[in-house]
Amino acid sequence: MANVIVRPPWHLPDSAITPESVYHRRRDFLRAMGFIGGGLAVGLPALAQSTNSAKAKGFSAGKRNPDFNPTVRLSDEEVATHYNNFYEFSTTKTRVRDLASRFRTDPWTLEVNGLCENPLKLGLNDLLQGFSHEERVYRFRCVEAWSMVVPWSGFPLAELIAKAKPKAEAKFVAFTTVLRPEEMPGVIRLPDYPWPYTEGLRMDEALHPLTMVATGLYGKALPKQNGAPVRLVVPWKYGYKSIKSIVRIEFTSKQPTTLWETLNPQEYPFESNVDPQVPHPRWSQASERVVDTGERIPTQYLNGYADLVAKLYPKRKV
Repeated sequence: MANVIVRPPWHLPDSAITPESVYHRRRDFLRAMGFIGGGLAVGLPALAQSTNSAKAKGFSAGKRNPDFNPTVRLSDEEVATHYNNFYEFSTTKTRVRDLASRFRTDPWTLEVNGLCENPLKLGLNDLLQGFSHEERVYRFRCVEAWSMVVPWSGFPLAELIAKAKPKAEAKFVAFTTVLRPEEMPGVIRLPDYPWPYTEGLRMDEALHPLTMVATGLYGKALPKQNGAPVRLVVPWKYGYKSIKSIVRIEFTSKQPTTLWETLNPQEYPFESNVDPQVPHPRWSQASERVVDTGERIPTQYLNGYADLVAKLYPKRKV
């Protein structure tokens, strides 16, 4: 009898591996983006330490979870840490890293409150040492139709929720990003935005094992431009749902308001699941650009995690 290999639902087939010839051209892409040979490359060594999250005492990337380790090439770390949406600093992706260099991530306090029995105030060391960290490789899909594959370090959000003991009437979880205009020049440049940045999930989405609190990236403490020192990662939703630099988590009975939905509910609805059949009002979502190679690939429903989370959305037929 032949051996049957059962691969996990998030496994990426060999056909999805970037061809070697394309991979070796990544330096051409980096050069075109200004990462090599000038532009942003100037001064990068001096910023290397300051753009990482705190020399976080006690940070450990943890072991890579084999259930979240697709056999594909990771996105180029240089691109993933230089090509960032973080409007509090800049609307220009390649400027965020530089402008975030003066952002303070230590000390840090994350407040967990609202409809719960055990409100929490967690410092950076609490987040790094009070949970069992592991590394997971996830697909990351931006609403702008580009994508990456990156290794996050952190722990399931469900573990933090369990410590807070939400009440039965808590149906949603609201998240808030830190607001420091003196360190975040983009806030001042966008005065009409409803700052601070806010996001939210249904409780069942927040408790799903895939939903992750991230404190690291590529085996290192989370860089500031990627949301240091603590962010959310919800891999089946568009990237803006994975809120960065969180200072508050609140349990609520009502659906929370979110920054992007407040600005344009037609383009950025609360659910915001990756769905190639539902176009953005200004572009198709049927395919995506792999950001470090430029390759165009088909977009998968729920970003390839449908086998795990489609049951949360029974009205949508896969």
